[in-house]
Amino acid sequence: MVVTKAGDRLGEVVAKVNIVRPGEGEILGSGAQQIRILENGEHTDHRLGFAEVTIPPGTPSPLQHRHAQHDEGFYVLAGTFRFTVGEDQYDAGPGTWVIVPTGAPHTFANVGDGNAVMLNTFTPDLYVQYFRDFKAMIDSGQPVNAETMRPLWQNYATEISNEYAS
Repeated sequence: MVVTKAGDRLGEVVAKVNIVRPGEGEILGSGAQQIRILENGEHTDHRLGFAEVTIPPGTPSPLQHRHAQHDEGFYVLAGTFRFTVGEDQYDAGPGTWVIVPTGAPHTFANVGDGNAVMLNTFTPDLYVQYFRDFKAMIDSGQPVNAETMRPLWQNYATEISNEYAS
């Protein structure tokens, strides 16, 4: 689809709209746990990355961490996520929006009995490539722990929140 700005000559291409339909997008993960990249930053001049994240019950939470270069947003579509921010916990069901600004320590987990699904935003899109690298790490057989995550997160201006690390 082509969009032109008011006052542009008819037919002059100004912007190309990107549409990602159900089942489309880059799929990372397999089975019930997956991340579907809906916007990798390519169509937003890298200002925004956007993904649909599906997490089955019992999946371990990411280590509590903080980002130095991007804000992260979460919009819950299904199930219940527990967001831990520092020492505070917030349960978020469908229709809940959570924004984690740059520097805030956070993690999340599916605390329900079924799959939980959320939309996840990254501004700018820095973290989209992280998910690809994280998948490659898992596919290579490396364990997910503080030792393996530190060097990976360093590449994306992210660090373990040491005061909350376990």
